[in-house]
Amino acid sequence: MPLDAILAALFPAGHAVTVAEGLITGEGPFGDGRLVVVGIDGDTALGVEGALALSRAVLDAVKAGESSGSRAPILVAVDSDSQRMSRRDELLGLNECLAHLAKALLLADHLGHPTVGLIYGHSAAGAFIATALATRVLAALPGADPSVMDLPSVARVTKLPLEKLEAMAASTPVFAPGLDNMVATGAVHAVLDPGQPLDAQLRALIADLPPGDIRDRLGRERGGRPVAQVIAERVVSQARGT
Repeated sequence: MPLDAILAALFPAGHAVTVAEGLITGEGPFGDGRLVVVGIDGDTALGVEGALALSRAVLDAVKAGESSGSRAPILVAVDSDSQRMSRRDELLGLNECLAHLAKALLLADHLGHPTVGLIYGHSAAGAFIATALATRVLAALPGADPSVMDLPSVARVTKLPLEKLEAMAASTPVFAPGLDNMVATGAVHAVLDPGQPLDAQLRALIADLPPGDIRDRLGRERGGRPVAQVIAERVVSQARGT
């Protein structure tokens, strides 16, 4: 589902959301208030300038909320490549800029702005983590293709044969990219139905936001993180010195 169709479905009365060089910013009427939209479109790689521009848009929304007392929800719409793979961006501190963007979204959430990610295309690596995964909940549309790291890259980092990783991914979602696996691990909270009104589905998500990050619980319940509880109990035990 392309971005223009998503925006038309979310804002049937019109909106002021624009896309410039692959960066999405703007807002539109939503229920009794407004919805701020930021994100990445067109499978664009996220570089230093993009991360800082999106951070500024989020912080501007926070500042407006502090002034008016009305904390608008923030939708992070994502169809991106990974972070921009360039020496220039690395030397300029791309990792810090991506962290700044993630922290801006976490700050907005902490101050009362409901934050919802919506992945409708591709996204991977640092760009995925700093945008879609930095929201309170992440929704997806059918056909989305998220991944933290593709299997060939995992093979290069771990030095494990690709064939072995593919076999592991077939039975263990935490090793595997793709929408179904992200749902199974709890990273994706819900898959929306493009045949139903998107604005109503988004309002329902916001109205039912969990009080905190429940990705670990969802992953256990959906069978995508079978040893998560064991590891959590071990960490707690070690912290208590027992």
